[in-house]
Amino acid sequence: MSEPLQNDLLLRALLREPTPRRPVWLMRQAGRYLPEYRALRARAGGFLEMCTNPAIACEITLQPVDRYPLDAAILFSDILTIPHAMNLGLQFEAGEGPKFSKPVRSAADIDKLGVPDPGTELKYVTDAVALIRRELHGRVPLIGFAGSPWTVATYMVEGGGSKAFAVIKRMMYEAPRDLHRLLAILAKATISYLNAQIAAGAQAVMIFDTWGGTLTPAQYREFSLRYMAEVVDALTRQAQGRRVPNIVFTMGGGAWLSDIAAIGCDAVGVDWHTDLRTAREAVAGRVALQGNLDPAALFAPPEQLRAETLRVLESFGAGSGHVFNLGHGITPEVDPQRVALLIDTVQGFKPE
Repeated sequence: MSEPLQNDLLLRALLREPTPRRPVWLMRQAGRYLPEYRALRARAGGFLEMCTNPAIACEITLQPVDRYPLDAAILFSDILTIPHAMNLGLQFEAGEGPKFSKPVRSAADIDKLGVPDPGTELKYVTDAVALIRRELHGRVPLIGFAGSPWTVATYMVEGGGSKAFAVIKRMMYEAPRDLHRLLAILAKATISYLNAQIAAGAQAVMIFDTWGGTLTPAQYREFSLRYMAEVVDALTRQAQGRRVPNIVFTMGGGAWLSDIAAIGCDAVGVDWHTDLRTAREAVAGRVALQGNLDPAALFAPPEQLRAETLRVLESFGAGSGHVFNLGHGITPEVDPQRVALLIDTVQGFKPE
């Protein structure tokens, strides 16, 4: 498993060490925009079946790394593996996203929840991580990930995706102690899950707080950031003789970048609503930054895409500590050739 790493630019940049160029990887780089993914999905069946099959998860993880000269692979999985292991009846319905047949709505529902054992209920994830590490042969580092406690809780309480988050926000106002109990269980589960991924071979980990931006500033600190801080504090920091960096990303969290940087993470993800220069001022050299091209820029004509990519690279300014990424995940309709152009532009960038 511990073949020497041929390309460690990502790990160095996340720790704000100098790199000869900006490393680049893309959120959702393994997935529906790739024809090879769609072909595999047609053979393999449903999304959940692919996530829970280590061989298929490995193949999908490697598809973009085989196609493009990316600087990292990210585990093909889902942020809802923890509640899936809690037996809440997760299903992915075509065109509708995730649905739970047993949503968590009451104190009694929360009483029934236990922290899943990564060695049994989530073993398919750690098996996938170990297999991917073997198959990568040290080409690039592997990123593991989990959803933030708040984001995962939104799906569990709402019973699926939501636009207004009315059910969980009602719980937040009417029964805050219940919500805190749920978030505390999810924080414990996330710690053991991410540390199991690191033990299996993940060389960096990321926490996706997709729905933190739906909260007020005070709610964000109380119900989202507090629990991410708990997770970050308990993460394994060294494995196989090397630091294991962690990244925290709150979608819509531009106003709170300074607060996020203060929880002790190594890097902060930035969505496309905040200029990287502004983000860099907010974090004041405490963390690396990751981001933050608008994912829709991948629909732009080639010259415009190149210009937008260069604008992001230049907005960070000089010095180390930037990992180029999108401000959120790739959308399924993107032309894979645009991704190739994006990566080529980033890797050819030489700051003045």
